[in-house]
Amino acid sequence: MKKIIVFAFVVAFSQIVFAQDSTVRKLDELVTAFTNVGRFNGAVLVAQHGKILLQKGYGIKNAEDKSINEASTRFQIASVTKQFTSAVILKLVELHKMTLNDRLSEYYRDFPQGNLITIKHLLTHTSGIRNFTEEDSSINTAEELKTVQYFERLKPDFAPGTDWHYSNSGYVLLSYIIQKVAGMSYWQAVGKYIFTPLKMNNSGFDFIHLARDKKATGYDFLTDSSRQPADITDSTGPFGAGAIYSTVTDMYKWHLGLQTYKIVNKKWMDKAYTPCALHNYGYGWQIDSVYGRKMVSHSGSISGFGSNFARIPEDDICVVLLSNKSGSTGEVMHITDKLLAVLYHQPYSIPVKLIPVAIEPAVLKKYIGTYTIEEIHLTMDVTAGDGILIAQPKRDGHPGPTSLLHPLSNIIFYDEHDEDLKVTVDIDATGEVKGLKILQKGVTKYANKIK
Repeated sequence: MKKIIVFAFVVAFSQIVFAQDSTVRKLDELVTAFTNVGRFNGAVLVAQHGKILLQKGYGIKNAEDKSINEASTRFQIASVTKQFTSAVILKLVELHKMTLNDRLSEYYRDFPQGNLITIKHLLTHTSGIRNFTEEDSSINTAEELKTVQYFERLKPDFAPGTDWHYSNSGYVLLSYIIQKVAGMSYWQAVGKYIFTPLKMNNSGFDFIHLARDKKATGYDFLTDSSRQPADITDSTGPFGAGAIYSTVTDMYKWHLGLQTYKIVNKKWMDKAYTPCALHNYGYGWQIDSVYGRKMVSHSGSISGFGSNFARIPEDDICVVLLSNKSGSTGEVMHITDKLLAVLYHQPYSIPVKLIPVAIEPAVLKKYIGTYTIEEIHLTMDVTAGDGILIAQPKRDGHPGPTSLLHPLSNIIFYDEHDEDLKVTVDIDATGEVKGLKILQKGVTKYANKIK
């Protein structure tokens, strides 16, 4: 009987190991496929239930040195910085040094509507303070007085607490407030409350002066035939809204610190993961759900770099993607979705290199117009570009991501950034365009042409 029990245990253990090995292989194959078709360049970490399943660099770190990315390569994480700024604020609240209901006027007496703007408003992008990077992203935020005066002159987007609009300005102000409350620089506060206790030794702020061999070179264009280095953003620009650099390994340490409430207690982190009433944004976190689980995440975009950091606390899942390519944020978020599909044993597709065909401008011109999918209240304006169609969806007046549709034939188009999307033009017997058949993730929707 004892032998049978031992044998059953060995079989069960072997099955677990085999399943885990299969998952690891699928994760690596997926990211490798995106790398091979030129849609990813960077580093990835995927962990579940306290075990790192994938921790690896992909593609070029520095083309001039012919070096490749590694798990230890440092990248600018851009707006993922906001969750660190939020955590320091919450730590100071936990230590009773400030409250989330503090008014901005307590720190800047003459700030317009400062008596109505709270710390909570700044954290949730509901303050109405105009996003300075939509006006002038070259502002040197190291000069606090000049920066605050500049923010004061910006016309507010709305009255505090009445609407939502993403604002880097709010997080720069939170950085200054941290300095006033903590009695030290923002950099020192993040180091004291987060980097040092979590031993995030490969994370910091001054990316420009970081040794070349330790960091990835950021690129605007990175293909087999074109490699254009990007201008690197100094940390004094984005400040607490986007100044941190890190590695995928250090970001996993951050996940572990959050998972065990080592930095901020559960009471305050639960509040951070609760969306405000006006948007699915908490305190430095985008709140969503995936496969019936709450997902907390944030992405980032800055010159030469894109990032995404996603966590499913309930299942102790952490997915980190850091890229050294401009404009890659949408792509790393897309890959994140695929990696989660692997972990939850859901269907997913692997990208393949598609070759577009040439199509006559007169043919493209026939497809220009406005289309609607009535059951989901979505309209789509389709225009023609250089050999492609450009589709701009809108729902309830709010624009969605633009799709550049390349022709596989005179009537079939694909989006090079979404292998799950295929569009077929529906033409009747008289040659008139009736609509579009849109296949995405195995589901077909029909968009009627209305003009």
